[in-house]
Amino acid sequence: MIIIPAIDLKGGKCVRLLQGREEDVTVYSDDPVATARRWADAGAELIHIVDLDGAFSGQQKNLEAVRAIREAVDVKLELGGGIRDMERIDMLIGLGIDRVILGTVAAENPELVKESCAKHPGRVIVGIDARDGKVAVRGWVEVTGHEATEFAKTVEGNGAAGIVYTDISRDGMLSGPNVEATRDLAASVDIPVIASGGIKSLEDIQNLLGAGGIWGAITGKAIYSGSMDIEEAIALTMKHGE
Repeated sequence: MIIIPAIDLKGGKCVRLLQGREEDVTVYSDDPVATARRWADAGAELIHIVDLDGAFSGQQKNLEAVRAIREAVDVKLELGGGIRDMERIDMLIGLGIDRVILGTVAAENPELVKESCAKHPGRVIVGIDARDGKVAVRGWVEVTGHEATEFAKTVEGNGAAGIVYTDISRDGMLSGPNVEATRDLAASVDIPVIASGGIKSLEDIQNLLGAGGIWGAITGKAIYSGSMDIEEAIALTMKHGE
């Protein structure tokens, strides 16, 4: 399991939201490039970037920051937030983004998942955000009738290279990840599943490692607030893999 630091962009700044609420925002840095370098220097293999303005509006509004991050670090980057058509997917992959994350559009336009996965094999993953086991879309504002585990099987069948699974109720709350739900979702598919939401401590990393079958863990607020040291978390996962 790898540790994946998150950079959430809003108005060109690094922020965190509580449970995805646009109004509950904390600004952690005015310099996304310095933040990306910090996580890369700490040993991160992959950085998870979310364009929050894109998630809420459906249009990327932080491309300058994304481009600057890409130029500044050599680690792999994955990007989500408002990516809803092939033109945008092509453009982001052309920018050097290693993997794009489809969220809302994966639930609303499964054909785009199929087409983009066929065109860019291994470069398209799907974000499944769930509240009480049901898929939520449009910046988590709308909850659909899709069961998360069934939807995971569908996106796997459509060619997705992986899944980022977020329990919305845990996100930004430092309340611990939903290990059981993440483990169950990972067990339902054969593609990599990344846990997201609620990680606050090394104990949470240990619990996710112990669950088995989880490919990665995204951490945001914990490493920004100092409740978890990213280098210690990476060391823990490496020790577990020995």
